[in-house]
Amino acid sequence: MITQQEFTSRQDRLLAQCPENSVCIIPSANLVTRSRDTEYKFRQNSYFWYLTGFSEPNSVLLLSNHSRYPSSYRAMVCQAKDKHEEVWHGRRLGAQQALIQFNLDEAYESDQLATVLDEWLDGHDHVFFALGEEDWAEQQLMASLGRLRSNPRKYAVPTHLSDPRPFLDEMRLFKSAAEIATMKAAAKMTSEAHCRAMKFAHAGCYEYQLAAEIHHQIAMAGAHYPAYGTIVGSGENACILHYTENADPVDDGTLVLIDAGAEYQGYAADITRTFPVNGKFTDAQAQVYEIVLRAQEAAIAMLKPGVTLAQANDVSSRILVEGLIELQILNGTVADNLENQAYRAFYMHGLGHYLGLDVHDVGAYKLEGEDRPLKPGMVLTIEPGLYLPAHTSVPEIYRGIGVRIEDNIVITAEGAEVITADVPKTIAAIEDLMRK
Repeated sequence: MITQQEFTSRQDRLLAQCPENSVCIIPSANLVTRSRDTEYKFRQNSYFWYLTGFSEPNSVLLLSNHSRYPSSYRAMVCQAKDKHEEVWHGRRLGAQQALIQFNLDEAYESDQLATVLDEWLDGHDHVFFALGEEDWAEQQLMASLGRLRSNPRKYAVPTHLSDPRPFLDEMRLFKSAAEIATMKAAAKMTSEAHCRAMKFAHAGCYEYQLAAEIHHQIAMAGAHYPAYGTIVGSGENACILHYTENADPVDDGTLVLIDAGAEYQGYAADITRTFPVNGKFTDAQAQVYEIVLRAQEAAIAMLKPGVTLAQANDVSSRILVEGLIELQILNGTVADNLENQAYRAFYMHGLGHYLGLDVHDVGAYKLEGEDRPLKPGMVLTIEPGLYLPAHTSVPEIYRGIGVRIEDNIVITAEGAEVITADVPKTIAAIEDLMRK
């Protein structure tokens, strides 16, 4: 559980990076219409959640380091208490309680936002706001700046508009102990869900039934929803990287690729496993699978502070190319295939990505044009794969096979910790789980 003290500390860290006389305006997400008078299930803006832990829409966090205040000054605009709305749509915290709960200096109701913005912008030199992030709040901000500019005798208009995301992205890249504990919880419930799907799988089941097993398990464990659209691709569907139709029956003798993760207290897990629906790999399936597994294990073994993701990718890609040559899917030397990237026809994506509040989390992969070395506190995925669609000119026994294996990794001072190791991934361990 992330404490209010940690949220407040993040706000102070953000302000400390801003010039004097700055105001940071961080809006929440808002409800999005699904159809007519119903909305999609609300998901909070990741930046707003990172700084507040507050789950209501139509809210704004305001932070100031103006010289008129003795220290960081913070306020929030949130929905007003409303008995009628709360009967229909659920309880609201309200400004009075927000003032106490979030350690604020001021709190206001949403219908006061225009006035609040005018007052807070007045006298600040710098405004930090993420343009293009939340349109509803951006419109309010621009209207307020327009009002200030039209009355220069009354207001001191800010002269600089900057983006706070570079600061926040760098902060979010390095996880605290509390964040890592939360992500381990998300990883654990996701691991249990993948194991459940493996045990349920049988020839003739449907992809959506396997997805339902995943969703039921993570929901029962406390995750309100998946971190992203669950992928259950059987047979050749596994060769579609972001296949989410999950509509087909799973034929006997085929592999199933499941890429799924829970979102728990805002943080994502992201695990992929590939397994035979009948519990037994064929020789051809095992050959492809072992290549991907070797590539993944070699990449994970490299991870430690100072190593780059690109270096791990080079090692992983070499193993994939060596394997494709062994299977007579590629011709020529390993060096030639790496140089001309012929293997990219069968491995189209990157080795991994940062993980956190977003499944493809924020943070720079390069610094001053150079690949960024890993550091303790980073969390990332490692997920090599091979995809051999039926229409490609590969040996017939391999056509229609798609394999991806993905784990979540925390970079530590000593090396790396795999926090999703509870899901079997060796052939023997997968077959043993499914047999039991």
